[in-house]
Amino acid sequence: MELNISITSAVIRAKRLFLAFSVMIVAALCCQVAGAQIFIPIKPPAPPLITRAPYLNTWLHASNGIAPGIWPAHWNGVIKAITGIADIDNHFYLFMGAPNVQGLTQSMFQTSLTTTPTQSIFTFNAGGVNLTVDFLSPVEAKDLRRLSMPLSDIITTAQSSDGSSHTVTVYFDISGEWASGLTGANNQPAALINWAPETINRNADGTGTQGTLSTWTVTPTSPMVFTQSNDDADWGTVLWSTETTSGLTTQSGADATVRSQFVGSGVLANTNDTNQPRAINNAFPVFGFARALGTVGTTPTQPFTILLGKVRDPAINFLGNSVRSLWTQYWPAYENMLAFAYNDASAAVSRANATDAAITRAATSLGGTDYAGLTAATLRQAFAGTELTNTTNDPYLFLEEISSDDNVSTVDVLYPSMPAFLYVNPELVRYLIAPVIFYAESGQWPELFAPHDLGSTYPNATGHNDGGGENMPVEETANMLIMADAYMQHAPKQEAAAYANAHYTIFKQWATYLTTIPTGVQYPNALDPQFQNQTDDFTGPIAHSVNLALKGIEAVGAMGQIAAIAGNAQDAHNFKKQSESMIVTWAKLSQNTAGNHLLLQYREPANAYSPDTTGEPDSYYSLKYNAYPDKLLGLNLIPLNILAEEAKFYKTQETLKGIPLDPRHTYTKADWELWTAASSNDPTLIQNLIDEVYNYANTSTSATPFPDLYDTIIQSTSFSARPVMGGAFAPLTLTLPPVK
Repeated sequence: MELNISITSAVIRAKRLFLAFSVMIVAALCCQVAGAQIFIPIKPPAPPLITRAPYLNTWLHASNGIAPGIWPAHWNGVIKAITGIADIDNHFYLFMGAPNVQGLTQSMFQTSLTTTPTQSIFTFNAGGVNLTVDFLSPVEAKDLRRLSMPLSDIITTAQSSDGSSHTVTVYFDISGEWASGLTGANNQPAALINWAPETINRNADGTGTQGTLSTWTVTPTSPMVFTQSNDDADWGTVLWSTETTSGLTTQSGADATVRSQFVGSGVLANTNDTNQPRAINNAFPVFGFARALGTVGTTPTQPFTILLGKVRDPAINFLGNSVRSLWTQYWPAYENMLAFAYNDASAAVSRANATDAAITRAATSLGGTDYAGLTAATLRQAFAGTELTNTTNDPYLFLEEISSDDNVSTVDVLYPSMPAFLYVNPELVRYLIAPVIFYAESGQWPELFAPHDLGSTYPNATGHNDGGGENMPVEETANMLIMADAYMQHAPKQEAAAYANAHYTIFKQWATYLTTIPTGVQYPNALDPQFQNQTDDFTGPIAHSVNLALKGIEAVGAMGQIAAIAGNAQDAHNFKKQSESMIVTWAKLSQNTAGNHLLLQYREPANAYSPDTTGEPDSYYSLKYNAYPDKLLGLNLIPLNILAEEAKFYKTQETLKGIPLDPRHTYTKADWELWTAASSNDPTLIQNLIDEVYNYANTSTSATPFPDLYDTIIQSTSFSARPVMGGAFAPLTLTLPPVK
């Protein structure tokens, strides 16, 4: 039986406060309720585990959210093994992974999973002991030094659940599968790897801290820089590190050998297997730590902390130049960074708890416990698709278009992801779009509109100097102007002015493209995008898109604000007036004949699925998620009566798990639904959309990291782990205080 602490329907929303109070009662009793697992405040489609960068992006692909008996895996399902075994009074229990070990016949019972914006906290029970395992991937948004570290923490504590004392030792290992995507699965070749034990001085960070770190390093034998296999890097060093103590034993070797050693004796042999290099799947090499926690009573033990990470140097090929990870600007070597991170681990937990509490409090106030659950399930997913690079003077936050493609910094993926970054630190939006702006200003991109992406395959941001790629002229140009303005609206005024002036030429070039009337066409590009590709290309081709035109018009309005920030009063006046004029025409062209909602495509000029056919049912609509920037930027272009009629109409299209994007299909996108919620002035619609997306996510059986594309009727899903789910923070961004 699963006991989900959730509210899955607007019909029972009145019970929200009662259930929130009940969580505390049930949690206190959880260990006494046989067969019950508690998920607070959401059961994610796949719980996040190690989520710090595109190549450090590991999840529990379990539709039931239960850790024992399943291997952790990369976002795409390729196994990244972590094994967890507890020795409780000389009885051995599995709590993580799916090893086949002789003598290991019992599993701990998972009593709960608490998901916060930065942590996945599992609790297990067996043999009179509660074990808490916290997977922490910090999001220290305003501290670039800490945010740049490609490291996550696994923090374990134990305490008695029956009032008696117990002797407990905890074992963890990782496999060589962490070193490469070529793991030998599915009849593919396996990479050769090397490994070594390393002792790192904890004073390597210069703090005078005593002691050492016992560390395993694992690398591909023949690293291939800037190449990847199965969406994982073919170069770099895996780091697996913990404090050296008298209660710690270590061992590397074949999986069966190392795990059997622990299950047989409760300690490891302190040996290193020298049969290397060898293939990842040749007597699977694993790297183990066993830590004796001693006699465990009713007070939690001191934490057993392990750091897991992957360092690559260089990180990105940007226009033919090797770009280093930003952490290399702060530490001369990974040893120094590891020492700093371990010494900082306790404080990092405290900061993470504060971040989690602040986001949860704000989300609950805005949209209840369901919205808190959505923000908890999505923040790490947004950040796990990115990595900080370049220099402290000019940071670049590169993004991988995970799952749907493998492009570098795809602009129409940056755009839906943007709210999460804007909410936690507006400066990050600047770094997110910085490499795109650099490329557009370099002269290598030949078009007047913005590029779709910086390269077809991550991490090679080699551009499209022939003007090619999956071009979406109005889509990407408008996205860039809106994101740039969003940053400037939330930056200190002096910094915003300097930024606007530094990039004014490219911003005005893009705005001029949007306001240009092409030959033989009645309206400017922004007002009528004609037959152009757009971000929801999976829905099929469309001409004269009402939603895309709205984005273009808002981008022209954004340029008016950018011009004002730059001190160009004439341009500010002109672009503002053009946006105001276009929105009037847009409102007329968009209205259906019944006058009760906006269309999918314009009635005039001829609307179509292709340029040479006409006609659209009067009932056709689309989610106008692009109305959100109108509120975010304070443009106030969209007439209030249109927002009201759209909200009223949307409520006639609702299912228990969302509103379809448009009537051509029954699927929708979770990010766009929450953008739509943020765009609305209707409190009922806002809450309904939040509850419906939560209902979808909380009951999902996809076992994949929060799929943003899903069918509202048959519950099928597409895409996985995409950073676009940062869009869940769109409603919260509207609560950001103005910059003085």
